[in-house]
Parts: sequence; C-alpha cells; structure tokens
Amino acid sequence: MTNQSIIFALYPEARSRLVGGYMVFYSIGSAIGAIAATTANAYAGWTSVSMVGAAFSAAALLVWASTRRAASSLQARMSPVASG
Repeated sequence: MTNQSIIFALYPEARSRLVGGYMVFYSIGSAIGAIAATTANAYAGWTSVSMVGAAFSAAALLVWASTRRAASSLQARMSPVASG
C-alpha cells in the first residue's frame, strides 16, 4: 500500500485537499532541488551536483527509515485481518 492510498483510506472526504497538499510540497521540493543543483553546479561543477543528489537521497532514506515503524503500525491497523 502506498502512503497516499493509506491517507486516502483514512480520510476519503479530504481527497482533493490531500492531493493539493501533496502537489504543494512536491513543487516546493522540486524548487529546492533545482536551486541546490544550480548553485552546486555554479560553484563546483557536475561532481558537486551529484553529491547534492546523493545527500538528498541519503536524507530521504533516513526519513523513510525513521518513519517506517509508524507506517507499518498504521498499515497493520488498516489491514482487514487486523480489524476482523
């Protein structure tokens, strides 16, 4: 189950607001990534752009790892087996 489908299942009446919020944060993340990559390229070239990308990926991995337990718990509560 994806994160969006979990949230949509919990709050079906808020679907359009959730999609809107997702798109806002997606756009902000895209802008931050573009600014970081452009700045890194201007100062130190392609290698630094790759390092910025690796840093963002490592940060995302850390966030995922730290929230994995909470997501698993939520998914277990939503499972038909858990509620039956």
